[in-house]
Amino acid sequence: MSNRPRFYDALLRDHLARHRQMALVSGPRQVGKTTACRAVADAYLNWDNMDERRLLLKGPAAIATAVGLDRLRARPPVAVIDELHKHSKWKGLLKGLFDTYGDRAKWIVTGSSRLDVFRRGGDSLMGRYLLYRVHPWSVAECLRPEITEKAIRPPREIDEDDWRALVVHGGFPEPFLKRDPRFTNRWRSLRHEQLSKEDLRDVTRVQELGAIEVLMRVLEELSAQQLVYSNLATEIGVAVDTIRRWIDLLGRLHLGFLVRPWFRNVTKSLRKEPKWFLRDWSGIADEGARAETLVACHLLKATEGWTDLGLGHYELRYLRDKLKREVDFVVVRDGKPWFLVEVKKADANLSPALAHFQAQTGAEHAFQVVLDLPYEEANCFAHRKPIVVPAKTFLSQLL
Repeated sequence: MSNRPRFYDALLRDHLARHRQMALVSGPRQVGKTTACRAVADAYLNWDNMDERRLLLKGPAAIATAVGLDRLRARPPVAVIDELHKHSKWKGLLKGLFDTYGDRAKWIVTGSSRLDVFRRGGDSLMGRYLLYRVHPWSVAECLRPEITEKAIRPPREIDEDDWRALVVHGGFPEPFLKRDPRFTNRWRSLRHEQLSKEDLRDVTRVQELGAIEVLMRVLEELSAQQLVYSNLATEIGVAVDTIRRWIDLLGRLHLGFLVRPWFRNVTKSLRKEPKWFLRDWSGIADEGARAETLVACHLLKATEGWTDLGLGHYELRYLRDKLKREVDFVVVRDGKPWFLVEVKKADANLSPALAHFQAQTGAEHAFQVVLDLPYEEANCFAHRKPIVVPAKTFLSQLL
């Protein structure tokens, strides 16, 4: 079971075969980044290893020697540098390494989502990398862990044991594959501790740690809910801008992610309150919130994955109007709403909001995705009008 192939194994092999750029591989702790990268590596260096950190600090020439670039090779070696984002000058190091040795080796660099930070300002690595974001297991990955040439795949029925494991234990590799409730509980506690005791200490001031840990506990109870920053600021006892900054930080550390409302006016979208979703749905007690979070994580994996594969630019948003009509998700493709998703645990009565917002946005499809419905061997995306679909069917067609 632990040797099951993953989509990211195929993704990295495809990158190495087709592209000269470095692969920057980001994603949550324990999501399988290192395992996938080491499977294709000829050389491996880890910033968290003290001896290897000293070598990395010596610069490109020392790294080149360590990975064997001074030896005759039939093909360029694949070199992985793990957790490099913890180096304060990692961008400069990678620029020098690629500019000097980019044609003599294939470079893969892993780290947390802080690898994405450079995209907010001047990007000294422009043209030198392709970014790949790793996500937990999904329904589609259980069925087909190979590269997709099209965003939507034909439906296929997931094994019932895999489905129950995803719902109960989540998609992170260790608990998903082990399928032991006691282990899953301990793993979840350890992950929380690593986030609060290790990752936060690396990136924030000591005096803020206690308050951020309180915010983490609050956010763990708010998955699938709209965040009202002013209420959170009052509860934690800090300014609204501080809450915004801390939630952004916790998103970059992969505690959860934000889904913003969709408006044609981008400024208006940024002013509205986002919805919050945990990255790990396994510990959510409320069944409705767990179902919505499971689907949210699948949709985030699909939209980021399709974008990383070069199939277009995809975004995950939600819809809400002044009358408080709402649809849980809208997938936006190249700036235009593509399909709507309303999530239910068991309710198969079609939500009238789907037809309303489909007419407003011009989206091609509108789905009410129901977790408890049995699988149907039918293509959801063949239908244009709002339709109730089983989660097993719908999720199997994604990534």
